[in-house]
Amino acid sequence: MPTSLPAPLFLAARYLRPKRTFLAVITLISVLGVTLGITVLILVMSVMTGFERELQRKVIGFDAHLLVSNNGLLDGWKDLAGKASGVRGVEAAAPFVQGPVIVEFNHQRMAPKIRGINPALEQKVSDLSRFIVSGKLDLDGDKTVMGSELARALGVRVGDTVTVYSPGNIGRVLEQLDKMEGKSKSGGKGDVESLRQMVLPTELLVSGIFESGRYQYDSEFLLVPLHIAQELYGLGSSVHGLSVRTSDPDRAAETRELLRKVLPEDLSCETWMEMNRQLFDAIAMERHVMFFLLMFIILVAAFGIMNTLITVTVQKTREIGVLKALGARTGQIVSVFLAQGMVVGAIGVVFGLVLGMTLIRWRNEVSAWLSSVLHIEIFPRSIYQFSEIPAEIVPSDVALICVSAFVICALAALIPAWIASRLDPVRALRMD
Repeated sequence: MPTSLPAPLFLAARYLRPKRTFLAVITLISVLGVTLGITVLILVMSVMTGFERELQRKVIGFDAHLLVSNNGLLDGWKDLAGKASGVRGVEAAAPFVQGPVIVEFNHQRMAPKIRGINPALEQKVSDLSRFIVSGKLDLDGDKTVMGSELARALGVRVGDTVTVYSPGNIGRVLEQLDKMEGKSKSGGKGDVESLRQMVLPTELLVSGIFESGRYQYDSEFLLVPLHIAQELYGLGSSVHGLSVRTSDPDRAAETRELLRKVLPEDLSCETWMEMNRQLFDAIAMERHVMFFLLMFIILVAAFGIMNTLITVTVQKTREIGVLKALGARTGQIVSVFLAQGMVVGAIGVVFGLVLGMTLIRWRNEVSAWLSSVLHIEIFPRSIYQFSEIPAEIVPSDVALICVSAFVICALAALIPAWIASRLDPVRALRMD
């Protein structure tokens, strides 16, 4: 052991030397506890951060940064889109029509939503083509692109034809039914034919299947040409709203305020963060809760360190008495035990950091190995919609974890250090 070390650190290192005693086992367990706590915290926080960032990229890629509507019909959308495009921070604007429909295929019926878009304009707002997993983004004529979960539920493949019924004229259908009930059988044939024209379905060829990574979209949406959606809902040239792309998604709220100055006051404008607030707030809350819960692992390890140092205090009572008899000050006695706790904490932090970074690097391989050993899927793709476990290391989070663990371990040594510093040297020397 080099003697050039400061006296407190030198004595602390001597007390931490591996020996075949119960004290050495407790010390080892304390180090392993800190290591495990750091590893799990870094791994969980990095995976949850990666999950949040990847979800943000998927949302921003599929959704518009801003949504302009008036909770009804939007007339003169071309003029509004031109005004919006002239606002600083706005890159493009595209119209859309969105609403529920009934889709039928092979005698199966479901009630998803259609989203009518202008493909040329929509591509400037959101890059939908990168979500296509089968076929292509082709909305020319009477074609549709369907969500992967919806296609799976209906048994639809690229090239199949689906039948779409719109509830847009349901009011007129009910009125016609009331008329039919009040008329005689002689006039019923013409009324039935009129009703048939009202509910005449639209047949669409499935040209592609998309997978956005969000179950809500993949199971509920069909993309159709704008004119088809307008026909289904009887909108004429009107639309339901405008999708707007901004130059900086993180500053969408600032762009919204600029848009409000040029658009009519009756129009509402929502950012992508507001539309998905519940989702991202839930993820943020889970990250905070997981951080505090997993920090208890380090607290348990800190109690192990405290237990070790209290045992050392009892075993080294005579040595402490000798030090105080030789003139050692209270601060010097405290620093010996404080240094011991800091050394244990530092070793645990270093090993935990290395192990945590290693597991993050090989997380998918470890997940595959655990799945093969335990015969269960650790990270089900059908639930999380990710082919691999996402992870993103945030240096500030890693630094916070390591510093917090080190401080907790150092604080855990204060109580034993205070007990040791309060020993009476005379009584300590008399103890066997």
